[in-house]
Amino acid sequence: MDKNKHHIVFLTGAGISQESGISTFRDANGLWNNHKIEEVASPEGFEKNPQLVLDFYNARRRQLDEVVPNEAHHLIAQLETKYNVTVITQNIDDLHERAGSTNVLHLHGELRKSRSSRNANLIYDCNQDIKLGDLASDGNQLRPHIVWFGEEVTEIEKAIAITQSADLFVIVGTSMVVHPAASLLLAVPLDAQTVYIDTNPDVEEGINLLVIKEKATIGVRMLVEECLPY
Repeated sequence: MDKNKHHIVFLTGAGISQESGISTFRDANGLWNNHKIEEVASPEGFEKNPQLVLDFYNARRRQLDEVVPNEAHHLIAQLETKYNVTVITQNIDDLHERAGSTNVLHLHGELRKSRSSRNANLIYDCNQDIKLGDLASDGNQLRPHIVWFGEEVTEIEKAIAITQSADLFVIVGTSMVVHPAASLLLAVPLDAQTVYIDTNPDVEEGINLLVIKEKATIGVRMLVEECLPY
């Protein structure tokens, strides 16, 4: 990292990917429709009905081939030419990487990876469907490399350390008052600026906090054109 450059840390959530056509949990007609969270996003659900869970995430993985990064993803990636940029994302898609971002930390896992159902450290690239009977090198069934409800977010400590070195902390498309954003906010240096971009912000502007009430593409463009130091 070039210590002479400003360090911009982005925390991104479902709002940024939604503009690319990625279904979110709240979409009425999205992939989550007709599924309870505990059925498809918990260890218990996988234990009870692994085929349902694999089918669900296989569909989400295939959806990645139908979408492309949007302007917000591209603008964030382009900032690397002027600044040190780190992206901490709650999203499990690969749109940041496909836009060109080179420093991306996935808090909740990645759709294009699989892992052993018994050993979280046995992780593999995965660009096709996972089927029952597909085994990891330890002989156990492969599962999506996703942090399910009730599982530890193992990357949170790394995310906190990254945030502690931020000159500017930018939250895009996720709530500021629930975790992980709430815990990461506590790690932002006192002399750093925080920018919150969301269509329905759940906080008001304050000292060192700028709120941009816009969708991700418009808000990130405003940030780049009007707010960043040169």
